[in-house]
Amino acid sequence: MYNEIKLEKGLYNLSGKSFTAALEELDPTSAYAGTPLEKLDAFERQLKRFNIRINGQDCDRVEKFFSTTETAILFPEFVTRCIRKGFDETVLRSVCAAKTVCASSQYLGCVMDDQTAAYEPTEQAATLPEATVREGATATVLSKFGRLISASYEAIRQQRLDVFGVMLRSVGVRLAVSVVKEAVDVLVDGVTPITTSALTYNDLAALYGEFDCFDMTTVITSPELASKIAAMEQVKDCNANSEGKLVLPFGSELIKTSAADDDTIIGIDRDFALEFITSTDLVMETDKLIDRQLDQMTVSITCGFRKITPDAVKVLTVNSNE
Repeated sequence: MYNEIKLEKGLYNLSGKSFTAALEELDPTSAYAGTPLEKLDAFERQLKRFNIRINGQDCDRVEKFFSTTETAILFPEFVTRCIRKGFDETVLRSVCAAKTVCASSQYLGCVMDDQTAAYEPTEQAATLPEATVREGATATVLSKFGRLISASYEAIRQQRLDVFGVMLRSVGVRLAVSVVKEAVDVLVDGVTPITTSALTYNDLAALYGEFDCFDMTTVITSPELASKIAAMEQVKDCNANSEGKLVLPFGSELIKTSAADDDTIIGIDRDFALEFITSTDLVMETDKLIDRQLDQMTVSITCGFRKITPDAVKVLTVNSNE
């Protein structure tokens, strides 16, 4: 049972496993089916075991994690989860068609050459048109994104865990924005844009019309251009989806991000456009956190992006000098 698990630093250092995955092997969630604990994962059961409340009216303070040697083991996972939540709440999940875990710092994916013939009926006994899948000629080099957080134990020990968690989530959000900038650069690379001198709804409709086989499920742009789109007469009565994103009249989700240039609007079919490649999950220096050496906390992720289907990406450039 969860209250008999021996917590130790080594659970963070098992090859190919996260701390929660290591806990799940020792305390499988499947064993709690039909019980009040079935909705908790192995880490959350440990918080319950030691009565550590990370939110709510009776939320504990940071020092609660360091009340025993075993509870201190849980602190790095708390920090990681908070930062990961902020990271995952950004636009990345709205623009990536697939995620690939790569063991090295470079990734060589495959490409499809499918433009030699149209998809038309083939005469009997005739050879079918060929689509060729081959190894890519250029490898995607993964980049490391990270942050060093300075905070002494004495400075944060009395901080409520929910407030401290919000601070950590904000780090995850900012980290993700820098990652999204690379995603945006990959999306626009090699795309011949359509241009306009003054953005109108007709220009958005023209971008929508650029898509042939694929659909424009998502529009990515800067906060400045997003505000102009939201103010358009044709858009003002549009509703937001379940995630709070504005949905344009032709069904595209509008995503604003500071990673996009102020003169660029990117339309994508998110089911086909972009591959997210990573060699690591978010990485923390766990030993220092466990030992209350919090003067310097580091968090990092190594990742990159690759365009899967070029036809699933179209670009509109607003050139005010025209």
